[in-house]
Order: sequence, then C-alpha cells, then structure tokens
Amino acid sequence: MHTLTPSSFNSLTYLNRVQPSQNRFGPPRLTVKCEYGLEFYNLTHSHGVGSSRADLQSSCAILASKVISQQDDGNHHVSAVNGESNTVTNLQLVPVGNKPLPPKPLTITDLSPAPIHGSSLRVAYQGVPGAYSEAAAGKAYPNSEAIPCDQFEVAFQSVELWIADRAVLPVENSLGGSIHRNYDLLLRHRLHIVGEVQLPVHHCLLALPGVRKEYLTRVISHPQALAQCENTLTKLGLNVAREAVDDTAGAAEFIATNNLRDTAAIASARAAELYGLNILADGIQDDPNNVTRFVMLAREPIIPRTDRPFKTSIVFAHDNGTSVLFKVLSAFAFRNISLTKIESRPHRGRPIRVEDDESEGTAKHFEYIFYIDFDASMAEVRAQNALAEVQEFTSFLRVLGSYPMDMTPWSPSSTSH
Repeated sequence: MHTLTPSSFNSLTYLNRVQPSQNRFGPPRLTVKCEYGLEFYNLTHSHGVGSSRADLQSSCAILASKVISQQDDGNHHVSAVNGESNTVTNLQLVPVGNKPLPPKPLTITDLSPAPIHGSSLRVAYQGVPGAYSEAAAGKAYPNSEAIPCDQFEVAFQSVELWIADRAVLPVENSLGGSIHRNYDLLLRHRLHIVGEVQLPVHHCLLALPGVRKEYLTRVISHPQALAQCENTLTKLGLNVAREAVDDTAGAAEFIATNNLRDTAAIASARAAELYGLNILADGIQDDPNNVTRFVMLAREPIIPRTDRPFKTSIVFAHDNGTSVLFKVLSAFAFRNISLTKIESRPHRGRPIRVEDDESEGTAKHFEYIFYIDFDASMAEVRAQNALAEVQEFTSFLRVLGSYPMDMTPWSPSSTSH
C-alpha cells in the first residue's frame, strides 16, 4: 500500500472497515475503503474478494493501480470514481507481501468527538413537507437533510437500507394516545431507539383562498389530528364529514393540488404557507397541552450514560399470558424505578391462547406483548438487575433502546409552526 500524508485518515479506520451494504437484488455487496479514501463498490465474493484483511489489502492495491494507470496527467487526477472527482497527491504504491501491514497507532484525531449532533445526517420522517414529523425531525437533528416517506414502514426501511441515517417517528400523543402502527414496527424491525423529542402540536383549519367556513362539506386530516380537534370542530358549527388521510400536510397538499373548494384540512401553519392555503381558524386542538412524542431511530444503539436523565424502552411476552405482569412490574417497583409508559399489543402469530378444563369447559384468552418505558439508564446497576429479574419471568425480552430523555422546556403557547 502507499504512504499517507499527515492530513489523511488513519489507516486503522479504513483497513479494518468492510461494511456490508444492503442490496435487495443479487449477491451481498461489500464496500472496500482503501487508505487514501477511495471507495470501491460492487465487490462480491464471486469477484474474488476474500474475507481476510490481507485479501482486502491486496484488492485495494490492485484496484488502486488500475485507477492510477488510467490517469492522463502527472497530477494524479482520478475522474469519475463513484461519480465524483477526486484529487490524490503524494500517492506511493508499494508491493503487498504475504504479511499484512501493521495498523498505525491511534492519534488524538481518532479520539476526537463526533460532528455536532444532527449535522450532515439524512433523517427520514413520514409525511410530506409541512408535516409535524418534519418539524420533529428538524428539532431532533438541526441542519440535517429531511427525507419524506409516504408510510411509516418506508421510513423504517430507509434506515435499514442506508438510504437514511436516522428516522424520527411518532409513538404517542397527549390527546390521541399511542400510534399503534409504530409500536408494531418497532418489534418487526431491528432499529434502535437513540433519543426522543416532544413536539407541541398547534393545529389550524386550512382552505383555499376565498373559501369560507359555511362553504365546507368535509374536513380531512390524519386520524390523530381529527381526534384532537373533534370538540372544537363541533363548537365552530361545522356540519361536515370528517375523513382520514395519511398525514396532515398531505391533506393540505391534496386540497391545493385538486383545487377543492368544499374541503378543509387540519394541518400546521407551515403547511398553509407551503401549499398556498388560508387559515380559517387557528389553534383548534381541543386541549392547548397537545404534545406528540417522537422517537429517534438508528441502525446502531448508543452507549448508555449516567450523567444525564436516561429512559429505557423494552418489549416482552410470556407463553402463559398476562399472569406474570405483576411480577415484572414488581421488579421495577422494588428498585424504585419509575415506569412512564405501559402499552399492550396483540401477540401476532399466537393471538389466542386456549385452555381446556374438564370440569368447566374450554376458555380462550387473548395473548399480548407488552411495551414498557422506564426512567433509568442501562448503565445503572439497578436497571441491569431489574431486567435480569424480568428475564426470569418472560419467554421473550428485547431492549428497544436506552437513550437520553427530552428535557427541553415548553409551554402550551409554544407552536410548531
């Protein structure tokens, strides 16, 4: 391999990092990064790339020599590598022997902190621009690139397939309750909760310019938004049909795109600005204390700490039904660990448990899995002991994430637009 300049990345970072990339078509694909920073894609085992470190070094040297042989001038200008232009200077290739090169020692730059939280990240959210989820993604990861997804499932998959780095998705609202779909997806997918963000929700009634409330025959929005504004819509005297759509901002976009003059949407003031609608009524949520809690999802978990308030989310089930729930709760109560959320969902795959009793007949019971959030970090011994005890009572236990709590102060007068 060649000699690196002092400003180049440390060899330990690249020689030891061979990441499998997601590819739904064809054989598994490897991404090989050589020391000078170029990435070579579409290398499969069928192409002769082995799994040992020496094989990868040899492959890097061979590929690098091919790239250099295609240069036209003496400036070592490499064109069209991964679709980008790269300028490589001070490149010296040396033969690779049978022995792998030893890794260079770590420097202080290798231990430097990561970039500012949220910078240069691609964050997936469900909805279209103007959705409350977009605002939550911006609050969770400022200066990030927001990636809209039409369904919650797509947001999960975009992170798993490395299209996005994070996903920010709602899990509960102070008025409408839990978003059950995302609880089910948390169990189906292997993403980790790495944080939470609480967003005050400020709903507006939107319509096309010139449309008055008495002209309306229907109101469309997300089911949660309709539920959060149900009483206020009645007080406004709107005798209209209420129809559910995928998201709030999508409802505003639908009205603008189809020029619907008999339909209003419940969405944010930002959605009104984006899609050219007027605000017929402002702050129409039934309760001013209307907050939605979002979770931040990533492919890898974060390291739990004890220097700030942490929350941990778990999911568990038991083959004998709900009889162990009291024992599970006691494991936390005895250690003075506060529970902030308990959610039950049907146990897919075995939704009903049948018990036969010769004297009393056959009984059928619904089976559930349980989600619990508790105020403790997995770095704390009491949390570790609690889960060790819970594991004795359950047939299935999974930690969804241990992450910092959102301690941002807010007031009912705060709005998300």
